[in-house]
Amino acid sequence: MLGENSYGKSGIRLVKVSRREGRHDVRDVTVGVRFEGNFEAAHRAGDNSNILPTDTMKNTVYALASDHPLEEIESFGLQLAEHFLSSNTAISRVSIELSQRTWDRITVEGVPHPHAFSRGGAETATARVTQGRPGTRIESGLEGLRILKSAQSAFSGFRRDRYTTLQETDDRIFATAVTAWWLYRRPNIPFASLRDSVRRTLLETFARHQSASVQHTAHAMGEAVLARYPEVEEIRLSLPNKHHLPVDLSPFGLKNQNEIFVPTEEPYGLIEATVKRGP
Repeated sequence: MLGENSYGKSGIRLVKVSRREGRHDVRDVTVGVRFEGNFEAAHRAGDNSNILPTDTMKNTVYALASDHPLEEIESFGLQLAEHFLSSNTAISRVSIELSQRTWDRITVEGVPHPHAFSRGGAETATARVTQGRPGTRIESGLEGLRILKSAQSAFSGFRRDRYTTLQETDDRIFATAVTAWWLYRRPNIPFASLRDSVRRTLLETFARHQSASVQHTAHAMGEAVLARYPEVEEIRLSLPNKHHLPVDLSPFGLKNQNEIFVPTEEPYGLIEATVKRGP
């Protein structure tokens, strides 16, 4: 018996240059398309009559992007999902995943250049549109948002057992690379401006929060987003702990005044939490 199954096209790279008089804009987007539906015949009998080629999915992304401004990846995802669902009766659900890299305009003699850019940092904007016959689910997100605070971060009072060696601290570096996804309560909202606002709230809350742990701050960040933006139903946060370990300078006859650290990549703590609205 065939269980859950799906198919699609991943890693569809797309760069669009919007050319206006005196100014160009660059959008750098990666799209993934996934179909769920009535595809049992293809698996069991080799009957491909309900299978839309994944190459067609790729071509559709490029064709629809030619008429879409790509200012909001969420709205582009909606357009793709609606197109596929309306034109393929065998499909019960379409999932569109999008990520967007940033290109910053180069400044020349204090003036932003009209058509020269440099790649932004590691942070990417993300979105996911899932549309089925019953309805639509739209999520926005971000990945790789590197943040650090050098004070107002502690970790103490934790449980200990025979293998615990970690020392308690009331003053440590708190560094992480945020991945966040938030679910919208309705589809017709200004995605781009709300994304910027959510991102700003996450940063402001992180900076101001008197942190007793990564869990403590993750919850505060999520609560702040829900409190400020009624359009958001829930938010999921993933915060890997980018450890910065104090260096022992005593072999050199020196005392570390909580100033010299070695950053480590692995192993790392991973704290994840979803903050939802109450019933």
